[in-house]
Amino acid sequence: MHDLSFKGPFAEYITDHISLKRAIGYKFEADAKNLMRFSIFTAEKYPDATALTREIVLDWCTKKLYEAQATQCARASTLRQLAIYMDNIGINAYILPKGYYPAEEKYIPYIFTENELLRFFSATDQCHYVSECPYRHLVMPVFFRMIYSCGLRPQEARLLKTEDVNLNDGILSIQHSKKDNSRLVPMSAALTARCRDYAIGIGDSKWFFPGLNGKPMTAGNAYHNFRRFLWKAGISHGGRGKGPRIYDFRHVYACHCLKKWVADGKDLSVYLPILKTYMGHDSFKDTAYYLRLTADVFPDITIKLEGYYPDIIPSLGGAVDAIH
Repeated sequence: MHDLSFKGPFAEYITDHISLKRAIGYKFEADAKNLMRFSIFTAEKYPDATALTREIVLDWCTKKLYEAQATQCARASTLRQLAIYMDNIGINAYILPKGYYPAEEKYIPYIFTENELLRFFSATDQCHYVSECPYRHLVMPVFFRMIYSCGLRPQEARLLKTEDVNLNDGILSIQHSKKDNSRLVPMSAALTARCRDYAIGIGDSKWFFPGLNGKPMTAGNAYHNFRRFLWKAGISHGGRGKGPRIYDFRHVYACHCLKKWVADGKDLSVYLPILKTYMGHDSFKDTAYYLRLTADVFPDITIKLEGYYPDIIPSLGGAVDAIH
């Protein structure tokens, strides 16, 4: 994606905008693809444009019949950033107001009960060998346990290379994750021991969770098996966009940490920054999001934290949504 050749009247500005983003550390791959499509659109429909007008912006941002609301919002956000860049360098550009298009109803993460977790992981342990996916029965029990036990984003686990997993010290090296950040994540002794046994089974593989043809396990394969294990565990799925999702294991990890720390009387002014670093959050507000999810202990957490982080707690606002 680094060799894109943009078209149309705004090609130069798009190229410079992307170069600037990458120069300050953003990978900017998905946005670059969107801007390539925008450049083709303007080359065909507005080839003689001299300004990024409101007409062009709204025409491009019009929702497609097949398109999800979130996809439209993402396209609009990408173009808004381009317009801001153009305006900053003195080029006439219409800046779409932030939040111009309504976002989809926010997904409420599914918080598994301890019994549901036991049933789900038991189902992964029953995964059997199939010749079409020769590593599946080895990968699945470890993959899902790692996401939950380490609070990882699914893609962080899926794209782990074998060299990123230190089986001696029980440390995961998460490389180039969200916003191109990297971090070290320690594993529990039990998970480390399981990973050692697992590593013997997969042999000499570049990827810690291998798929086919020397590539990492695909997101589609992970999701397909996730749905199958949910069914075997007797956990209902609400359909597309309703969950549970694989990502919810990360949410459950954070909630369980907060519950345990409050129950153990830990000083959350010390432990919340640890959780922030462990999960790879950019700000305390990202970590504070999990206070909503830990509804049953939220009042205690508020009391403990409001003296230390008064700028975080008020931003959570109103009543806590019930989650299950």
